[in-house]
Amino acid sequence: MWTSFVNLFLNLLLFIYKLVGNFGVAIIIFTVLIKLLTHPLMQSQIKSSKAMAALQTDPDYLNMMDKYKNDKERLAQEQMKLYKEKGVNPTASCLPTFIQLPIIFALYQAVIAAIVTTPMGMLDLIKRVFPNWISISEVFPINPNFLWMNLGLPERLMIGNFGLPVLAILVVLTTILQTKLTQPAQPQGEGGASTAMMTGMMNIYMPLLMGFMAYSLASGLALYFLVSNIFTICQYAAMGSLHWENLKFWEKKKSAPKAAAKPRPASAPAKKAETSGETVKAESKPKAAAKSSDDDNAIFTQKIDYSEFKKHKKPKKNQQ
Repeated sequence: MWTSFVNLFLNLLLFIYKLVGNFGVAIIIFTVLIKLLTHPLMQSQIKSSKAMAALQTDPDYLNMMDKYKNDKERLAQEQMKLYKEKGVNPTASCLPTFIQLPIIFALYQAVIAAIVTTPMGMLDLIKRVFPNWISISEVFPINPNFLWMNLGLPERLMIGNFGLPVLAILVVLTTILQTKLTQPAQPQGEGGASTAMMTGMMNIYMPLLMGFMAYSLASGLALYFLVSNIFTICQYAAMGSLHWENLKFWEKKKSAPKAAAKPRPASAPAKKAETSGETVKAESKPKAAAKSSDDDNAIFTQKIDYSEFKKHKKPKKNQQ
């Protein structure tokens, strides 16, 4: 099953390469095709992200977070009920990310299989090629060079004796830019604290992971990452879903509105005073109590005259 999936990617890459004659351009076109095929999933992700962001300020959600803040199990149950009532799918925003993982691994194996340098690799490539699509003589040998890169090796731009990983740096920067622009701002507060924490962790670890893979694996995969990030930003811009306010890091984020306090049940109404004199007495009680308290405090703060104790002699003990 997995081998068939990789072979499909391999033959698609080789078919595009046969048309354009440049393996780097073939990877770019392949990336755009993959992004177009997964566009419906991305639309679902955008819709789910907007729904989740709106839910953070929903009164029902805020009251639920406040009511069950000390009962995690009950809180999870109530959250799932509320998601169902509001028609929100919390996993929809993660689905495109999970789908990208098998695409990344399959593309990496396809690039390595296409750029062969040994007779055994050549025989393996002949077995994988679909004869109805491609004749091996039309594409072999494949030229892996694109700009300054060999797409079958990790990318380095040699500056003297130092190899600068330009693609890896660009992948990290564009991944950070993509996550900032495509994710709605999470409000700070009780309602959005957990979501904001998870989003913050993803914003840190995802660029590092993508950068590490771009640094250590074939540059053809790094080129796929870079084009995918740029094209995703363009897709969000075309749909008017970019969040430019997330780049204003110097501005303080708005706090999430707190749940409105529910009114307590009214107690039995107190009996009204029958006369105005009784009302005056009721109001004067706190003042009288305060005056009594001041008098008691004055006793303890009053200075003690120790000269009075000197006048009295201690009683002598009884002699037996």
